[in-house]
Amino acid sequence: MIGIIGRSGAGKSTLLRMINRLTPATDGRVLVDGVDVLALQGAYKRRWQRDCAMIFQQFNLVPRLDVLTNVMLGRLNAHGTVSSMLKLFTREERVQALLKLERLGIAETALKRAENLSGGQQQRVAIARALMQEPKMLLADEPIASLDPMNAQVVMDALKAINAEDGLTVICNLHTLDTARNYCDRVIGMRDGEIVFDGKPDELSTAVAREIYGADDSFEEGMTSTSLGSEGAKIAALELAKGDASPVVSAAE
Repeated sequence: MIGIIGRSGAGKSTLLRMINRLTPATDGRVLVDGVDVLALQGAYKRRWQRDCAMIFQQFNLVPRLDVLTNVMLGRLNAHGTVSSMLKLFTREERVQALLKLERLGIAETALKRAENLSGGQQQRVAIARALMQEPKMLLADEPIASLDPMNAQVVMDALKAINAEDGLTVICNLHTLDTARNYCDRVIGMRDGEIVFDGKPDELSTAVAREIYGADDSFEEGMTSTSLGSEGAKIAALELAKGDASPVVSAAE
């Protein structure tokens, strides 16, 4: 699990969007297993975008559709043009979508409209949709930037579990040092479009953080903190997850 940190405008989102081919690169290469994904075209590009699922800060759900349908939209790349346009999903895909929601503790929201969910729930729906792509890599662009500390911890816990249990590479854009330290195995610091740090979380000293954030000697790590590491936030997040984990709709149903 890789965390990319830096100030707003450092290039974190642009980097992820270039990896996923949502933003064209002006120069250079993006190598994955020796393949330059920037050179992929047509069906090869679409296959890469399916293998490289994206989670956005603003969720990018369809508000008027129910949660289950939003999750199944992650399978559109696997369908032909007609079935994609008509949103014709198989029974197996519906079961898999419910299983993804169960895993993330929000199966009871399956038949609710997405716009009626909290921010934390919507982000977990977005994660479930990404998992429906059966990706090889998960890119999360500021997944907790618009969430309170309790929901932020639930979302980060979910991403960490996916990384550990599924063996999926997760690359996460983050603003805060505490989140990167708590969840990531490797941290990349960016400043003005350049990588200024690439190492382990325990190597993130105050001096390194000042370099990443372009700060002077008055900089303190607490300036970037989301309080995710506090005991209060941890307990509240556990209670929130428990409260969401009583599915009214099960995968079997």
